[in-house]
Amino acid sequence: MNLNHNIQAVLFDLDGTLLEIDLKKFIPGYLKLLSESISHLISPKKVISKLLKASEAVNNNNGTQTNDTLFAKVFFPINGYTREEIQPYFDTFYETKFVELKKFTKKKENARSVVQKVFKKNLKVVVATTPVLPLTAIQQRLDWAGVGDFNYSLITHIENSRANKPNLLYFQEIIDYLGIPPKNCLMVGDEAKDMVAAKIGCPTFLVESSNTELTPEMLKPSYKGNLEDILDLL
Repeated sequence: MNLNHNIQAVLFDLDGTLLEIDLKKFIPGYLKLLSESISHLISPKKVISKLLKASEAVNNNNGTQTNDTLFAKVFFPINGYTREEIQPYFDTFYETKFVELKKFTKKKENARSVVQKVFKKNLKVVVATTPVLPLTAIQQRLDWAGVGDFNYSLITHIENSRANKPNLLYFQEIIDYLGIPPKNCLMVGDEAKDMVAAKIGCPTFLVESSNTELTPEMLKPSYKGNLEDILDLL
């Protein structure tokens, strides 16, 4: 493989790319555990309904406010409870219960060595994961993947992002933050929503996982292969 770009930054998706994950079990498991954390106050059914509605609002964020602000506007108040009253329960959930979801994931054999080698090339490294969860939930998944201890230039999460994949604004925000032209930023991911980065000029690399759906609508990646194959391009 030959890369016709001078890569200065690598943007890694997390789920399915750096971490093996069964999203069909992880997402329902997450909704169940989180809703149970306040089930003594609000029925889980109502909590899950509101969570899905608020997540949908984040998916449609137009960049005027952070994902966290928008999520809170849609989710709260819930059953008359304010964010200030509910947030401590959610904080406790992430501190003590979120780890139970680790069973739906497993380390990728080469993830750590690949990330380590990219850092050794003195490139900027971004964790460009779907920013609908707080930083702690992303940091824990990075730890599960064995790559949580690196000094990333940026980790996208619900508090610091104003859009969500596949919205081009999501990728543009990262590019603006880095101050590096898109043609010099390689987006590595396993889903169609990662390959969309090509629309703003980023070369893309598809790492196929159990979450990959090769549909005719998917933008053709610039490159594809195993995770370690990206090292041949840098």
